[in-house]
Amino acid sequence: MDAMQAMLTRRSIRRFTDAPVSDEVLEQVLRAAMAAPSAGNEQPWRFVIVREREALRRLSRTTPFAKPLEGAAVGLVVCADKRVLRYPGFWSIDCSAAIENLLVAAHASGLGGVWIGVHPMKPFEMAVALAVKTPRHIRPMSLVALGHPAEDKPAAERYEPGFVHVERWEGDAGRAWGSQSAQRRENSDA
Repeated sequence: MDAMQAMLTRRSIRRFTDAPVSDEVLEQVLRAAMAAPSAGNEQPWRFVIVREREALRRLSRTTPFAKPLEGAAVGLVVCADKRVLRYPGFWSIDCSAAIENLLVAAHASGLGGVWIGVHPMKPFEMAVALAVKTPRHIRPMSLVALGHPAEDKPAAERYEPGFVHVERWEGDAGRAWGSQSAQRRENSDA
């Protein structure tokens, strides 16, 4: 599957089969995560891999949204190491880029996954930190449930030209990018 197809067909998967995820596939997914850009190349992301069934159940109770971890083959706790932050305000953006890379790579590898928010909800962060026993300098950002999909979701077309503005903001119903590119095509055909 090429990169565009993986990005455009990836969906959040919350139900999984009992099939395990191999170490090789998991390493590839983590390699993709760590290839993400980060502020000043500080690479603040750290990952806790959770596979034990009871540990996944505990983790699934840390937030109201973490239930998919109960049936996942792998749970990933995505954290930031506060000791490496030269640009402290950007760690959540950096970790988000890593998570998106991870989810696209998982989909391209035949896995399904869902991103489960933790940060900025302090109670969720504390519950996750306790569940996986992180030290004080490690801050939980998000959870990811991974496994072989037990559900099939079709690609969703989410492109909305009205969300794109050209040169300046022209209001919510402004001149959209799609109409600009169509106009340029028309002019070039003339």
